[in-house]
Amino acid sequence: MFKKKILLVLTLGFTVIFILGFSLKQGDIYLEISKNLELFSRVYKEISENYVDEVDPEQFMRAGIQGMLSSLDPYTIFVDEKKMDDIDLITNGTYGGIGISIGVRGDNVTIIEVMDGYSAQRQGLKIGDILIEASSTAITAENLDEVSTLVKGEPGTTVELKILRNDDRDTLTFNIVREEVIIKNLTYSGFYPSNGNNVYLKLSNFSRSASDELKTVLKELKEQKEIKSIIIDLRGNPGGLLDIAVDICDKFLPKDQLIVSTRGRDITSEKKYYSVQEPIIRQAKIVVLINGGSASASEIVAGAIQDHDRGIILGTKSFGKGLVQTITPLSYNTSLKITTAKYYTPSGRCIQKIDYSEANEIIKGAQSNEDLKYYTDNKREVYSKGGITPDTSVSFTVEGNITKELLASGYFFKFANHYNFKQPELNYSTIKDDKLLVEYKSYLESEGFEYKSQAEIEIENLISNISKSDGKLKSELENIKEELTDLYKNEMKVYREEILREIRTELAARYIGFEGRIEEQLNSDVQVQTALQVLKSNEVYNHLLNVH
Repeated sequence: MFKKKILLVLTLGFTVIFILGFSLKQGDIYLEISKNLELFSRVYKEISENYVDEVDPEQFMRAGIQGMLSSLDPYTIFVDEKKMDDIDLITNGTYGGIGISIGVRGDNVTIIEVMDGYSAQRQGLKIGDILIEASSTAITAENLDEVSTLVKGEPGTTVELKILRNDDRDTLTFNIVREEVIIKNLTYSGFYPSNGNNVYLKLSNFSRSASDELKTVLKELKEQKEIKSIIIDLRGNPGGLLDIAVDICDKFLPKDQLIVSTRGRDITSEKKYYSVQEPIIRQAKIVVLINGGSASASEIVAGAIQDHDRGIILGTKSFGKGLVQTITPLSYNTSLKITTAKYYTPSGRCIQKIDYSEANEIIKGAQSNEDLKYYTDNKREVYSKGGITPDTSVSFTVEGNITKELLASGYFFKFANHYNFKQPELNYSTIKDDKLLVEYKSYLESEGFEYKSQAEIEIENLISNISKSDGKLKSELENIKEELTDLYKNEMKVYREEILREIRTELAARYIGFEGRIEEQLNSDVQVQTALQVLKSNEVYNHLLNVH
């Protein structure tokens, strides 16, 4: 009894000491903050009033804020009123606009997607249209960032666009009314192949409506026929809201399973997020596709599925962003996005790739982020740091140098515009591969496309540097160059399927639309096709999950 009393007294004593120590520490922090705020304010005031040249007070303060935040991590940022729309887009998935996506193709700012059902589509804008002016402002590749601001605006207002279409010399003018554009999180969903029981889901964002979109789609698909397997495509998904990632996992994991935990710098700040309801999808096999563009919320979903052995992760290693940001509203319609925690998968992994505290004197007492070994529910080895490592690594890249050159030069995109312009009413399903390739080669010749391999370029450099007296060597190099030129035709044959894939993807977008593009891509997507093979084989699937 006496020992128990001593133990109780000691425990209470340590608790009091800890609380007092913590309070004193907090008091020291507030004293430091107060002291340095006074110093910062004095420096700002003195420079603003007494510097030899007039200083813009607002820009000077913004520079100071930017300087402070740049010493931390790239995700802790000050958001001014001009960029508040971007925050709304990330959180709510809506903006005022006309329903187009733009990008640079060649030297031109071009429409690369026209969204179904919005004013741009209704008034006749097309993929491939070149933007010349927006609201009387000339558009070039150099001011691409400004174009988005010009096109977006309050719903109900009008933007005037001038465009060039294909080979026409005359500009076309469109006065388009802006409206609320809702960004789809689930950009494609359906049974793939259509005659099977596998569902393919392309989840591109994690904004506020993502979970509801998924819930609706899954219920609709279940009513059509039995779902035996699902491919969840998170490739290129940069993430979004943490609570939405948790809700997404809730659709697939059993009730009361840990999905993710977050920990800030305070030892009492840990939060754990569990699945709170029975899953919509209980028995179906799952493959999650990831790549280097899968980050944040995407990694929360992939990590939870992997740690609980609910499905296979396939593709390439994810981005490795294990940091949580909180948005704090400030005055004057501004806000501060602050990294407030790190997140951990159910097995305890922090998959943050870059440790911003290393060699940083400002950040104190940062936690170690070593590459440690952890275990899934089925005792499979998984590792922290550097992103989510797939259970099955399958890369999907463009192999041929000629294909890369054609992509970089925009010749697949431009050919599709040309082809569609000449034959706008053509039935896409009637297009034959052999004839299509002949027409494509003819188009490249008419455009003056000249493919040179790296070896050919090096030979040309050698020839130009050889003196006239070395005629024999120069002649031999010229012969080699001719042989290399002949390889161009051979490369077109070697990478025929790859080239056809790119042509057909662009043509499908013109004749069928966005969903047509996705379906065409799926047919030649090695990661998707590998996922289908894994899902078909119970033996392979169970082996990868260590199920005996």
